Amino acid sequence: MRKARKLLSVVLALVLAASMLPAALAAGEETTQITILGTSDMHSDIWGFDYANVEETEGTGMARLYTYIQQVREENPNTILVDGGDDIQGTIMSDDIFNKNPERDHPVVAAMNFMGYDAMTLGNHEFNWGIKDMQAIMGQAEFPVLCANVTDKDGELVTGEGWTIVEKGGVKLAIIGVTSPSVPRWDGGKEGIDDCTYEDASEAVKKAIEEIGDQADLILVSAHMGLEAEYYIDEDDRRDSAAKILEVNPEVDVLQVAHTHSTVNEKVGEVPVAGVRSSGVEIARFDLTLDKDKNIVDTAVEIVSMEDVEPSEEIREIETVAAAHEEAVKFINEDVLGSTTAKFQPENEIDGIAQGWIEDTAVMDLINTVQLEKSGADVSAAALFKYGSDLPEGDIKYNNIFDIYKYDNTLYRVKLTGAELKEYMEWSAGYYNTWKEGDINISFDPEFRDYKYDMFAGVDYEIDISKPVGERITNLKFKGEDLADDQELTLAVNNYRFSSTVKGMLAAGDEAKEWESSESIRDMLKAYFEENSPVEPKVDNNWKIVGIDLQLDNPQRAEIIAKINAGEIESPKNVAYNLNAAAEAPAETPAEPETPAESEGNVVLGEKTGTAAVITADGTDYFRLRDVAGILAGTEAAFNVEWNHGVVVTKGGEYSAVDMPESPEAGEIAGITVTVDGEAVELTVVRANNSNYVSAEGFAAILGVEAAVEDGVLKLAA
Repeated sequence: MRKARKLLSVVLALVLAASMLPAALAAGEETTQITILGTSDMHSDIWGFDYANVEETEGTGMARLYTYIQQVREENPNTILVDGGDDIQGTIMSDDIFNKNPERDHPVVAAMNFMGYDAMTLGNHEFNWGIKDMQAIMGQAEFPVLCANVTDKDGELVTGEGWTIVEKGGVKLAIIGVTSPSVPRWDGGKEGIDDCTYEDASEAVKKAIEEIGDQADLILVSAHMGLEAEYYIDEDDRRDSAAKILEVNPEVDVLQVAHTHSTVNEKVGEVPVAGVRSSGVEIARFDLTLDKDKNIVDTAVEIVSMEDVEPSEEIREIETVAAAHEEAVKFINEDVLGSTTAKFQPENEIDGIAQGWIEDTAVMDLINTVQLEKSGADVSAAALFKYGSDLPEGDIKYNNIFDIYKYDNTLYRVKLTGAELKEYMEWSAGYYNTWKEGDINISFDPEFRDYKYDMFAGVDYEIDISKPVGERITNLKFKGEDLADDQELTLAVNNYRFSSTVKGMLAAGDEAKEWESSESIRDMLKAYFEENSPVEPKVDNNWKIVGIDLQLDNPQRAEIIAKINAGEIESPKNVAYNLNAAAEAPAETPAEPETPAESEGNVVLGEKTGTAAVITADGTDYFRLRDVAGILAGTEAAFNVEWNHGVVVTKGGEYSAVDMPESPEAGEIAGITVTVDGEAVELTVVRANNSNYVSAEGFAAILGVEAAVEDGVLKLAA
């Protein structure tokens, strides 16, 4: 039935002129409007509250999402609400109170029940506490919880359902849920995880479509994975790629992606695809127009920011939610675990670059000390999970522990050789960009996530970042002696890093693990403060970065860093500031004594037009970047522009109108580095009026479009 309708649709498209269909619709042909709202990766942010910092947030939380959801439901009763997973994990409230007591009424599930979800797909974090606990928590849901590609040891789906059908406005929408098959990579060893089978997502969707048959008019796949493969990148595998789902299953009409915490708004062929960032900061809205035969004749996708949305008091007043929030705040505020004699992290020299990433610090030595003591291992590895993590001087409460160790990991002790340890250390050292003569700072590969960079205790070593990746670990010593390749050691490492990275480097694989803690590493840190306070920050400086000359005594370096920290120069976190390159660059155009006058110019993309502020400098028209982002919203060239220690452009993102830091008012021409979808792009811009003004050449570079200015009009072609 579905295939027949699609064939008929193609035939009609060949027979009818493209302009006739809109005319027919305008003339009153019967159509149905279906709206699908997609959330994911809410990570237990119900309230819009940061339990680590004990303060309300701006623009996050399920309460804000519900305010918007209610508005859309009033606008269109034919609204379907779907979630893509990773919802019951992520805050002190969930991880440290309710997920350790799965028999209790879970506040996240209670909120989702109240919000009226039509379906949810399991995310990988729903598996963090094992199969039994996941089933206990998700069993409280009053909506279908889907996972078509994970079966237990008896061959049964772990949630009992892989797909469901929801009917709105006479239209039957089949929703198929699949999760990342990498779950055992992250949570292997937990109860029931290794007994399950994790199928290629595209094949599971194919089976579900066969089961659905003619029961549905439309098919939506909710996939807890990104479009591109994360681990199974071999072209013949790609089992964790949502793009592969569409390649194998042309019957799919709509695709929701998740897991990557990134804004996605694009089309793959004719299929609209959308995904959102984490913690409820965005919601994806699919608007589908169907003709009387239930064929899709128009689609529109919008990623809606929750920045200016008021949180719903209805959600906050749910008895289970209100009690859980109160319990979590009390848990943080009333229990003093111990104390410190001083803060643990040194001040960051350069904004955007944590000292804990470039030198040994008391925070990392504390974590590794606790891991060594608890495991009895020879060597320990741990990461600084986020920029700014620190322990303050004075009383220590649970939120301080959460701040330096945000994941609910357990600890493993594994056997390995000296050669295997060095391979792991070389992998970790790949976090750094290769230092070049003239660089005044250490910088980092933007493709290597911060939380993956491990630092090691129990050995002494140097990292020579002037050398290529894989050849950086030097002077590696264990107990004062050079570490031999055949030296047998034990390593303390968390369960996530072992399963996702280390295991693949060891000849023994899973068999290398000889012990696992019964408590989380956070609980170990908590107990350490309870037993050893006051705790003095100590640093043994067992590692350092070598092979570099950052010109620490150069006054020019100090001037540049002052400008970086003032926001006048973009943070060089991912591309080092190089004095040699700056000296070779063309001289900057002297700033005018006053800001050049703005004019207005038109921006054109197809039928989309708008007006942007323009500054003309050296005969070139520069259009205000934020204005162009607003004009292109909802088009194929849509992008968001934000400030995150530098200008960050996300293609396909909805423009969120975030103010940039103050910039010089003289309208100076400057070279800046813009991060575009994680990649560094060098641009020449005019900086004035707290804004960046970009030329046609610049827009072509950051958006990948054709761009030219003709008679003062910026013309773009996607």
